[in-house]
Amino acid sequence: MTIAVREYLDSRGESPLAHWFAGLEALATAKGATALYRLEQGNFSRVEGVGGGVSECKINFGPGYRVYFGKDGEALIILLGGGSKKKQQTDISAVLSCWQEYIAIAKSFFR
Repeated sequence: MTIAVREYLDSRGESPLAHWFAGLEALATAKGATALYRLEQGNFSRVEGVGGGVSECKINFGPGYRVYFGKDGEALIILLGGGSKKKQQTDISAVLSCWQEYIAIAKSFFR
């Protein structure tokens, strides 16, 4: 089963994940893209929940990169941001806010 993967856009129409990716070196970007492809294919072998409906996909490269996402049903992943092990708690706080905003908008849209 292929899963749709979409980037969360904030109120300015910007993607926190794209902003994070833009600061990575080429090899780290390639590793991140591979991790996203695996998620799209339904491979959650390197995924752990971090709370509040958000999960992290661990990338075994560099300083312990992570991609954070939420699942909207069984066939849609919303990419919320990225980070590293060193800033993990700060990153989780930020993506939890993004996820709560996404959920609130989705609920109001589908009433």
